[in-house]
Amino acid sequence: MQVNYDIKYNIGYIKFKEKPEKVTSLKISEDLVVDMTADGTIYGIELLNLKEQLFADKLNEQILLNENTGRKKEIE
Repeated sequence: MQVNYDIKYNIGYIKFKEKPEKVTSLKISEDLVVDMTADGTIYGIELLNLKEQLFADKLNEQILLNENTGRKKEIE
């Protein structure tokens, strides 16, 4: 899994797999797009207006939490 953030356009992208030849983009809402392959596998999720969706003043104060282990890591 890879998480990208484009600060210029305020867009986040969570990529689960390497991009196949063809994906279909499903617009779930004004701020959420899901990319899927023909067999229904989710390739990635695009989050538009990411700062507003996270309700965060600063993206550098985010925490990654592993719910299985309880371990936290601050993301800079």
